[in-house]
Amino acid sequence: MIRGILIITLCLLAYSAEGKLVGSIPTLNGVYHKEFVDSVVDRVMESAPFYESIVQDFRANLYIKGKMDIRKKNFILRYVPSMFRLQKGVNEYLLETYSDLHYTAPDIYDQKVKASQGTIRGNRGLPGLLEYLKVNVYSASLLNDERLLSPVAQNGKKYYKYCIDSVMYDTSGINFRVGFIPKTKSDQLVEGYMIISNRNWSVREIRFSGRSGFIRFTCQIQMGEAGQKDEFLPVLYELDASFVFVGNKVDGNYTASLDYKSIELKGEKMHSKRRRSKYDLTESFSLRCDTNAYMTDSSAFAILRPLPLTEDERKLYRDHRVRTDTVVRQKKSKSQAFWGVMSDKVLEDYKFNWANIGSVRFSPFINPLLFSYSGSNGLSYRQDFIYNRFFQGDRILRVVPKVGYNFTRKEFYWSVNADFEYFPQKRGFIKLNFGNGNRIYSSKMLDELKAMPDSIFDFDQFQLDYFKDFYFSFQHSIEVVNGLDISIGFSAHKRIPEHSAAFDLYKKYAIFFPDLMEKFSDTYISFAPRVRVEWTPGLYYYMNGKRKMNLRSFYPTLSVDYERGIKGVLKSTGEYERVELDLQHQIRMGLMRNIYYRLGFGAFTNRDELYFVDFANFSHRNLPVGWNDEIGGVFQLLDGRWYNSSRSYVRGHFTYEAPFLLLRHLMKYTRYVENERLYVSALSMPHLQPYLEVGYGIGTQIFDFGVFVGSENWKFSGVGCKFTFELFNR
Repeated sequence: MIRGILIITLCLLAYSAEGKLVGSIPTLNGVYHKEFVDSVVDRVMESAPFYESIVQDFRANLYIKGKMDIRKKNFILRYVPSMFRLQKGVNEYLLETYSDLHYTAPDIYDQKVKASQGTIRGNRGLPGLLEYLKVNVYSASLLNDERLLSPVAQNGKKYYKYCIDSVMYDTSGINFRVGFIPKTKSDQLVEGYMIISNRNWSVREIRFSGRSGFIRFTCQIQMGEAGQKDEFLPVLYELDASFVFVGNKVDGNYTASLDYKSIELKGEKMHSKRRRSKYDLTESFSLRCDTNAYMTDSSAFAILRPLPLTEDERKLYRDHRVRTDTVVRQKKSKSQAFWGVMSDKVLEDYKFNWANIGSVRFSPFINPLLFSYSGSNGLSYRQDFIYNRFFQGDRILRVVPKVGYNFTRKEFYWSVNADFEYFPQKRGFIKLNFGNGNRIYSSKMLDELKAMPDSIFDFDQFQLDYFKDFYFSFQHSIEVVNGLDISIGFSAHKRIPEHSAAFDLYKKYAIFFPDLMEKFSDTYISFAPRVRVEWTPGLYYYMNGKRKMNLRSFYPTLSVDYERGIKGVLKSTGEYERVELDLQHQIRMGLMRNIYYRLGFGAFTNRDELYFVDFANFSHRNLPVGWNDEIGGVFQLLDGRWYNSSRSYVRGHFTYEAPFLLLRHLMKYTRYVENERLYVSALSMPHLQPYLEVGYGIGTQIFDFGVFVGSENWKFSGVGCKFTFELFNR
């Protein structure tokens, strides 16, 4: 109340009875009083949460014009993901698109490109810029990925300093120009100004500059007219950006204009057809690209263009037409063509398309994203291939072969995962998986080792990774109701000794266990029917044609996995039962703040004859896993041999992710840290009661790095790290 009276009083001092500006608000040494500045900023922050969600739905015509200028370049620029293919001797490029844009709260955008033209090959532009053209100025984050803290966020005063540098008047009332600068240097903070109207404390215009990864940007947003339905929506974007990376510099200028066809505000009557379920967001994803209506003709585009071209832009089109009309394609020699193709395959994503056959895509063979290092895994490399084939009725066949190599253990891994979605409306899948798994040892051997005293129990001494594993699984899954998946199938394993010479090692210890050697065979086979039930309450989804696409849920996911080994089927040699329960949840807490937790239990029961302890949820990952590793639900330092050393386990994981967590971002190099994580994990099983692991990790645009400390049976066991490349992967 006091601040409201203060604002009214100070504003009255600034205006005469005729409504004209006759003076200025009292200042001290030319600076507006802090109480006055705080009052204006507080009013905006109080209104922002309501204005953030006041727009429930809109449809608009979106025009985007982008101009790119190549200031510096070298051979690395062509390998930047999403970068358009450069033309020899050409440094300036222009691209225009005209689209239908549909927005549905919260933060769901569907864009259908109706027409485009430009001077570049394809429709790609400067990497990572289009997200800056979908800014909600009232959100706590300026970008949808929660990477930039907004100056109107509720906790904005903790990170920003504010000032009022001018007061203006128009027919709608008094406008304050509020400047903001970060208190500390960080890529999560921006600087600039916003123009605030005292009519309803809404933002009329905002301009902010900052840095995100390899992009320096300045974005200016003009909001709709005060008192109109588009008052809380942007009508014009101006974006200037500079992309700097390893000796390359590309400047970009984007302009976006929105012409709203319909706007639905909170509390207004829904005119669209009522959805069958509140979790069905199909209406938000209803736009589809009609390739027959996709226009590239310049005369047709001129009719759609809401903003005229400048003389420089018209010259770019004229020069492009001249190059297109006069270009002479020089025939390359066979050797040039061969090395050009090999260069593409080695250093770029590659995709083959065959009519009526399908498409194959694989990552470049030389790619740092395929490498990772962790304390328990060592250095690993992987390569994925993806084959897709679409059929009538939105059915799809997907085959994903994977190969990998662990340099530390000198082990080669391979697998093939094949999925056929035959009933897309109900997410009906038939799945086949086969490959080689982790090395493992048998339950009988485990029994013998468990009887040993702790002074003799030593993994390295006995080299327990004794059997190679080859597996095959069949699974049929279907979503019975929204969020409830039931899978039925079977799994089979064939395990053979890794080295025949390994028997000599165990003969050395035969005097301690005379019956040990009798329990080994050359080949062990298992066959086990399997049932898995997974339930995610409140799961949001949308229908893409006939295919159901699951999105997210505010509730945890619970799964139960049961497997029964049957002796005698396909020469199976053992009987057992395996049951596992798993609960995992991600809780979003606002600007880049997330809590992840995972709880799990597993046990082998009703055991008979020889079997192998091989859990589905609690297993050793032999190939690289990045920052989002099963929602933080893995142990980074735990020796892989522990995963098969017990018939039961209980585990828990907790991860907290946030910016500005421990690092104060005051130093020159810490400003590039985008996010930080705290890890806490615990495991209880025989011989490990408990195993504890805590860690701290940072995420940047180039790499992710974490440091972990482990403890076995309340005793310090070691320190390790995890390192993965994330270049252009965020």
